[in-house]
Amino acid sequence: MRNSNSIMVFLLLAIFSLCKANTLACNEMEKQALVRFKQALTDPANRLSSWSLTEDCCGWAGVRCDNVSGRVFELHLGNPYDPHAVKFNGRSALGGEISPALLELEYLNFLNLSLNDFGGTPIPSFLGSMRSLTYLNLRGASFGGLIPHQLGNLSTLRHLDLGGNSGLYVENFSWISLLSSLEYLHMSWIDLHRDLYLPNCQLNNMISSFGYVNFTSLRVLYLRSNNFNHNLPNWLFNLSSLLYLDLSDNSLEGQILSAISNLHNLNYLNLSGNMLTGQIPESLGQLKYLRYVLLCSNSLCGPVPSRLGNLSSLSYLYLNSNELNGTLPRNLGLLSNLVRLRIGNNFIEGTVSEVHFAKLSKLKTLDVSLKSVLFNVSHNWIPPFQLKYIDLAFCKMGPRFPAWLQTQTSLFMLSLRNVGIVGTVPNWFWKWASHIQWIYLANNQISGDLSQVLLNSTAIDLSSNSFMGQLPHLSPNVIGLNMADNLFSGQISSFLCQKMNGRSKLEILDISNNALSGELGHCLLHWQFLTHLNLGSNNLSGGIPEFMGSLFSLKALHLHNNSFSGGIPLSLRNCTSLGLIDFAENKLTGNIPSWIGERTHLMVLRLRSNEFFGDIPPEICQLSSLIVLDLAYNRLSGSIPRCLNNISAMATIQSPIDDKFSILIDNYPFFRVIECLLLVIKGRKSMYGKILPLVRIVDLSCNNLSGGIPIEISGLFGLQSLNLSRNHLMGRIPGKIGDVEYLESLDLSRNHLSGEIPQSIINLTFLSHLDLSYNNFSGRIPSSTQLQSFDALDFIGNPELCGAPLLKNCTENEDPQGVNPSDENGEGFERSWFYIGMATGFIVSFWGVCGALLCKRAWRHAYFRFLDNMNDRVYVATVLKFNWFRCHFRRYRISLTCLRGCNQERREERGAGES
Repeated sequence: MRNSNSIMVFLLLAIFSLCKANTLACNEMEKQALVRFKQALTDPANRLSSWSLTEDCCGWAGVRCDNVSGRVFELHLGNPYDPHAVKFNGRSALGGEISPALLELEYLNFLNLSLNDFGGTPIPSFLGSMRSLTYLNLRGASFGGLIPHQLGNLSTLRHLDLGGNSGLYVENFSWISLLSSLEYLHMSWIDLHRDLYLPNCQLNNMISSFGYVNFTSLRVLYLRSNNFNHNLPNWLFNLSSLLYLDLSDNSLEGQILSAISNLHNLNYLNLSGNMLTGQIPESLGQLKYLRYVLLCSNSLCGPVPSRLGNLSSLSYLYLNSNELNGTLPRNLGLLSNLVRLRIGNNFIEGTVSEVHFAKLSKLKTLDVSLKSVLFNVSHNWIPPFQLKYIDLAFCKMGPRFPAWLQTQTSLFMLSLRNVGIVGTVPNWFWKWASHIQWIYLANNQISGDLSQVLLNSTAIDLSSNSFMGQLPHLSPNVIGLNMADNLFSGQISSFLCQKMNGRSKLEILDISNNALSGELGHCLLHWQFLTHLNLGSNNLSGGIPEFMGSLFSLKALHLHNNSFSGGIPLSLRNCTSLGLIDFAENKLTGNIPSWIGERTHLMVLRLRSNEFFGDIPPEICQLSSLIVLDLAYNRLSGSIPRCLNNISAMATIQSPIDDKFSILIDNYPFFRVIECLLLVIKGRKSMYGKILPLVRIVDLSCNNLSGGIPIEISGLFGLQSLNLSRNHLMGRIPGKIGDVEYLESLDLSRNHLSGEIPQSIINLTFLSHLDLSYNNFSGRIPSSTQLQSFDALDFIGNPELCGAPLLKNCTENEDPQGVNPSDENGEGFERSWFYIGMATGFIVSFWGVCGALLCKRAWRHAYFRFLDNMNDRVYVATVLKFNWFRCHFRRYRISLTCLRGCNQERREERGAGES
């Protein structure tokens, strides 16, 4: 027995030694090359600590060797941490430089450096000389600069992933056509826009410039989000081996050609988020392996092809957000594998009935949100599916509440917005809906008393209905709640002070436009997570409580159109994220606090129709993000701050895409919050919602403001509406008012402004509302087609103003444009210099004579003797002349007396003769 055991051990040792003898160690030249490669890298986490010269390199981390030859053929050096994970450990990323020592690994066919951090350095061009590579993964490794065209030399490459490197760009795309063995290509986030600036490589023909490509082995083509901005290239439809095609979000134009049927192996097609036009080709229905068809968010028109009903493997059909018309094909109801159907936001019309869903037993998502479609199913219909998402918004399915919903026990989201439902919610609904996460029933005529209802969903929108009674109860699960525009009444405290089984998570609360009353009690402290709070247009009273400032997360606060009194609490200073304050139409009083200038994120400050007094604090100019400043109808005094041009949001033209606009349009996973404001622009009240980020308005009307209009207001180049009417302003309109070129509404009426209307006002080409009435303006109204198109009432009450559209004509000697014509010709300039020269000459002459007399005594005596002699001569001449005149005057009187006497004697003689 002992001998047999010894023999067994001997055999095992012999086999082990034989195996060890056949296992070759790492090639020494490649080992040295790997060491030099490591030395050029940075490795803060010591991931390559095992790379020691005393160890076999085939055992090093990430190194794979051939079992027979011992040559290195794979390097797995990708960062093991996913950057999209909740916690990304960037410290484990390799960096530094990629050494050319890799060229000595002549058998290397697999290289993975993904998710590392090479600090924006270019991809080494020598990688194109590693002809054995079949797999190259540089995804998300922070490479930058030009992608080297030498990569096109890798004729055996089957997998190329350069995606996630936002610093990379392509100069000439033709090198990809040389990768004849390519099966997988990933180039997301790569900048291809630079081709616009290169000769013979314009953006509109970038991929189409390939002409012919030999991608006979290509199976995956993933080029989303690259902004190609041209038609689908013809060579694309020759990729017969293609299984996966994603060109979404690329601004592609043109039509989907019928040649798409050549891609007969295609499984996944995503052309969404482009600008494709024309009809969906019927030939698409020939691709029998298609499982995913994503064509949403384009401009496709025409009917939905009926041949899509032949795609028996189809799981996802996204045709939503296009311009499709006609009726929905009935044979779509035969797609037994269909999981998601989205056709909403099109112009499809007609009737959708039970036939359209006959075999859709696997359906989970249904989007038929179409305005012109009648959703007509029987009242006792039992659908074949169990949906998770239902969006039937805008369909005509009322007036009865759809009873078939009771059969859907797995619902996650329900949207029945504006579907024409009238009447009371059925008794079963709220208990059935307690497990649904998102419920949207807005814009119907649904009624009922919700006082005893417990709402449990994450997001609920019941706005614009006819619900009544007290507000419902909430569970801690509710995060977004909109019940605006209903008939709710009662004390708001009963809602705010309700008891919950846990801490409230509510972030969005809109209960505006109801009939709620009472004061905001201390229970508001229970709602610590509120970000958007709208209590406007109710009957609330009392003061704004100090503890309102404990809601630190507040972004938007609406308390407008109530009866709140007192001042603005100092505690609101703690709400550092506030972007909107709407306290208009209340009874608030006191000063506008200066600390409000600390809220640099504030975009809307609306305090109109209150009783605020005192000066407008100059700190308001620190609100660099402000786009709406409405302080009208208060008792504010003092002057307009001269620093308003420091409000950069009004001094520049900005796009609403900026991140700060998320305060006004805030996207939550379950809600899209669009803040709305009732603003007075162009003399009328209008509600501004989606376009609110585009508004720029200053309204200080109906106060007691004095002084002049500061010239700095001409620096608000983005301002659209300026209303300073009904104040006590004096002085002139700033001469550069025409620089505010986007101004659409200007109201300066009922002040004490004077002077001429500046000529630059004709530069306001967007001006559609103007009121300068009841001031002291003078001169001619500047001539322009636009100004003369306004009504005479817009200029009335200025007695010295003339010219069209007023009936008062200007006199000829009046300046026809409100400016002296001599000034226009340069004569005013010459006249000014004439007067200056005359005054200078007088001064020089005067002091030239007087100065000499003061300094020279002999000259002074001679000068005064001369004056004495002149005085004597003038006196003698005057006396002689006067005596001569008196003598001649006496003779004249004597002669005149004699002549009168002679005439009298002649008349008497003539009368005696006639008798």
